[in-house]
Amino acid sequence: MNCDAIIRKLKSMGSEKDRIGMARYGINVEKAFGVSIYKLRPFAKEIGKDHGLALELWKTGIHEARMLAVFIDDPAQVTESQMESWAKDFDSWDIVDQCVAHLFDRTLFAYKKAYEWAERDEEFIKRAGFVFMAALSVHDKKADDKQFEKFFPLIKKHCTDERNFVKKAVNWAVRQIGKRNKALNKKAIKLAKDIKKIDSKAARWIASDALRELESEKVQKRFK
Repeated sequence: MNCDAIIRKLKSMGSEKDRIGMARYGINVEKAFGVSIYKLRPFAKEIGKDHGLALELWKTGIHEARMLAVFIDDPAQVTESQMESWAKDFDSWDIVDQCVAHLFDRTLFAYKKAYEWAERDEEFIKRAGFVFMAALSVHDKKADDKQFEKFFPLIKKHCTDERNFVKKAVNWAVRQIGKRNKALNKKAIKLAKDIKKIDSKAARWIASDALRELESEKVQKRFK
């Protein structure tokens, strides 16, 4: 199935009801057909991995086509220049999260981009930097704890960013790192307590929400 055929198929799968539902969750639907992710994932499996097709789909600018591009691309073939190019197109939190947590975090440039993008000013690219931290803490099973502790200064530095999509990603990074193992749990709790002392509404929210989960009976029970 080529790019044009896929776009026609996506258009036929879309619905105004799903489009409205996506918008309700803060998803940018300006160029969306209204196809839920639950329909896109099986469709991506039908298509199979295809790096070239993924590049074509992304270029269409259509929301669902870009989601498919993320699902069918091969991380081994993703280049650093591709990552930078796609990042410039980020226009919705769900594209950011799926792209980083299901494709980019499996590339050779994942840690590098986590550091670089966390320092960027653009809201969605900055969000991506912290999504990297959250995703890598779950997916990179071989990583040493120190690799995640190195993210702490960046988390603390940017925890005062009041932008919704940024502060939620910073919070996500703290929570996921703190759930990786017992040692990181203790260190993430200390980090959150330090953040809570900062005179910032965003910082206090990030810390309070993270502590609620990291100190919860459910999480602590896992480590016992």
